[in-house]
Amino acid sequence: MAPRTLNPCSYLPRRLQIVSSLALFILFCIIIFGQSTVDVPYRDEVNEGARRVTAYLPKTPGLPSGLNPFRTPAHSPPPEQANSTSGEARWFSDWKWMNPFSSSITLDENRAVLPPLAKRPPVYTYFDAEWYKDETSLESVHHLLLIWRRAWWAQGFKPVVLGRPEAMNNPLYAKMAQLELEDDLKTDVMRWLAWGNMGTGIMANYVALPMAPHNDPVLSYLRRGEYPQLNRYEGLESGLFDGPKDQINKAIEQVLSAKKPIKAKSVIDMLPKDTFHVDTNQKAIAFYSSKNINKYYKTIAEKLASDDKDVSREGLRLLPQLIISHLHTTWQNSFTSGIAILKPLPDHMFTLVKPAIGLARNLSQCTESPAPSSCPPNREKCVPCVSSHPMRISQPMMFRNTSDLFTIGTVPHPYTMTSLQHQTDSLTVRFIRRTTKRDEWVLASTKEFLGTGMSSFARIPHLKDAVASDYGSARSLWLTPENLSDENNALLRLDLAWSLGFPIPTIESTLDNGRSETPVPGPERRPPAPKPEGRIPDPVELVHEGTLLEKARAVLKGKGPRNSIPIRDAVEAWNLADTEVWRFVRAWNARRSVERKKWEAEERAFAGTEGSKGSWSRWFDRE
Repeated sequence: MAPRTLNPCSYLPRRLQIVSSLALFILFCIIIFGQSTVDVPYRDEVNEGARRVTAYLPKTPGLPSGLNPFRTPAHSPPPEQANSTSGEARWFSDWKWMNPFSSSITLDENRAVLPPLAKRPPVYTYFDAEWYKDETSLESVHHLLLIWRRAWWAQGFKPVVLGRPEAMNNPLYAKMAQLELEDDLKTDVMRWLAWGNMGTGIMANYVALPMAPHNDPVLSYLRRGEYPQLNRYEGLESGLFDGPKDQINKAIEQVLSAKKPIKAKSVIDMLPKDTFHVDTNQKAIAFYSSKNINKYYKTIAEKLASDDKDVSREGLRLLPQLIISHLHTTWQNSFTSGIAILKPLPDHMFTLVKPAIGLARNLSQCTESPAPSSCPPNREKCVPCVSSHPMRISQPMMFRNTSDLFTIGTVPHPYTMTSLQHQTDSLTVRFIRRTTKRDEWVLASTKEFLGTGMSSFARIPHLKDAVASDYGSARSLWLTPENLSDENNALLRLDLAWSLGFPIPTIESTLDNGRSETPVPGPERRPPAPKPEGRIPDPVELVHEGTLLEKARAVLKGKGPRNSIPIRDAVEAWNLADTEVWRFVRAWNARRSVERKKWEAEERAFAGTEGSKGSWSRWFDRE
């Protein structure tokens, strides 16, 4: 037998020796000469090519879920509701809104559950454009109607301006047209006809406005929307009524069926005293009637009574200014403890709460008025606004649930808060888990209110109640700093005016650069900024905070660096309670804006709406 050689293949059968040798030779060639000059497509390009190929393949029907034994059972999310989106905010209105986490109801992480919209009872007013023929007077009355709408809307009502068309649609109008009535009585009957045509509700003069705290007994009664009998209010003359449709039209029939010559000037003069129930304890409605103007505001009364048309128009122009100042004064008197700017984590949060500070300063100053020291006619003993003694502004670190304190809360997204707290935009998952604490904002803001023994998840319903309940929403305003950008300033101005019931003076300075426009009081007359709590940042830190805030806004809009979205998701997962509150506040503000826009779109053709300045075509054709 021949001795074995050092060739390892010699230990194999001859056929395997040939195969192994060829395999080694091919492998050697690949290693030496196998460097490719052809670009291999990336994974994304391969996936894109695969998608294009599958687009041409016929689609086969899937197996019905009921017949698929391997399918995991899953609940279906609730359907999308009408008007439930605005930008990136999405919401679902349901009575389970106090549940700590909305995703347990919506099965969607980005969809917040809000309380169902409260039904707004209608409050009507009557206006006939034929009362005013000149352009200047019409503009002033348009302003009055806008103020009237805004004040009633802020108190939870649905203001509607009626006119001749509604009165003529009432079946009793034909009977009225056959009678010869005095002009004053005819106008009042037309007003009642329009009200009777619309049905059960409230009829108010357009210079009768609510000026009282949100929980005033009269306003609470009117908001319920149940009016079993005709009511009028002592001291308001014909300024405010409420009642059911059948009794409204019955009262009109009594007036039109009078056998004696009709010499009265109003409907209430023609009706028996027992027709109405008279409320003698009303202090919620301010009625700027001719009688009250002559009694309390003589400067304006003299101008209105002047034979000079220009002077009379000037008096009519000053009346809206007076009413706005009284609405603002009434709001200030409702919060005797002042305004609190919630600042749970004071360090490195100056830029974050700066818009809230500017807003508080504007709310605490005095609105320009033709009668600066005057009070509303329903509140003769009010505390007039004095520039030398403005409302107190504080910056507490914890939320305080007190009825005489108005709170402005700034709720940051956890990514924004983490970036500012640690003064960096280079966040990583390791840094988030090892360095940051969970739900810092929720825990810090409710520490005094709820103590320290409660989990962050259990605190969420309490914060939601402070934001969206009927009690909480009337005493607080909650903002998300990521939405306080320059392009949202105009929308925010409108939303705040309709939420509070009056335009905020120099609101431009709240969100812009502190400048004011005549005739609004300038920065030199504004209340001083509140003393900040915590360490005061230097100018360099302020610039850095502003840069970090802008970068955080970009990340939340999906315009940040390529790896910012996974980091944002990681921060949200690490701060579930903070994220839930932020989404809730964002959705709450968005829905409030959508509700107002929808209503304004419905009322666009009528007088007194925002943006319809000078639109009177509903009543007559302007030449």
